[in-house]
Amino acid sequence: MGYKVEIISPKTKQRLMENIYSSKLFERKATIHGTCIKFFTDNKEFKEMWEDNFEPMPDWIRPHARLFAIKGKKLRVRYEPSSKTAIIEGCKYYGWIKSIALAIAADFLEDFTSEHRRHSVHGSFVDHGGRGVAIVGPSGSGKTTLTYGLLQKKGFHFVTDDWFFVRLVEDEVLIYSSERNSYIRGNLGEVWKKYAEKLKGIKKDCEDRAIVDVKRLFGEHKIRKESSLTAIVILTRTKGLSPLTKLTSQKALSFMIENDFCNPHQLVRSKEKMEKRRKFFSELFGRVPVYLLNTVEAPHESLARLESLID
Repeated sequence: MGYKVEIISPKTKQRLMENIYSSKLFERKATIHGTCIKFFTDNKEFKEMWEDNFEPMPDWIRPHARLFAIKGKKLRVRYEPSSKTAIIEGCKYYGWIKSIALAIAADFLEDFTSEHRRHSVHGSFVDHGGRGVAIVGPSGSGKTTLTYGLLQKKGFHFVTDDWFFVRLVEDEVLIYSSERNSYIRGNLGEVWKKYAEKLKGIKKDCEDRAIVDVKRLFGEHKIRKESSLTAIVILTRTKGLSPLTKLTSQKALSFMIENDFCNPHQLVRSKEKMEKRRKFFSELFGRVPVYLLNTVEAPHESLARLESLID
């Protein structure tokens, strides 16, 4: 994790705004699962990546939240929860900007107490015939590699590779995508050769990553905006552990709590918020089977185990 979040008061936010608004900023609005996030930045590359990354929101829609990404001498992330305002200074990595935008939307939706409440999961989701599997894990456990490995196969459809929203209904767990296009590693074609040709010539940032048009990468027929959940696969990379294990709901919950819900981008970690997340995952794991996949093997071996599980 490369940053920490400072929670600030509305008064501090207002003082900072007076200085920030004095500079010339690009302004763009995006919709993230119905939440309008207004983005302000003095960085043209960030503005362009944001436009490619998210679905645009009409300018006449009033924002539910605001995100500022401005120059600064050192990296600093501040968040004012009541107005859902995040201020990022000195950030050179677009990946954190887009993740914080998703985290703001998650924080906003998490506050609802009605049937409109949506929960969020920092993970990928692949659809297979209208239903699908969620892949969740700590950073570096192989989530992206396995997701794109599955998507090479016939019958699998892309929903998201990083973050999704969840609605719990009576007899289903409904899944919704979060982004229009994906922010991926530039070396993906080295792991899965099928993507190498399509990734030639893409514009990469300083972190060797790029926003990629998923329709170009997979074909429009392979894209889904929503699905329903049938299983969850949690990834770990632990020597000596069995390659694939079915978990009880309690063991799955314990793993998630011990690993910070596999989400380093939680803006608010209050006692109330953490309890909401614990209750959500407890209910989620009680509804669908959960498996632990140990990715210490080569990518193609882990992928084979994941495929056999889905079959």
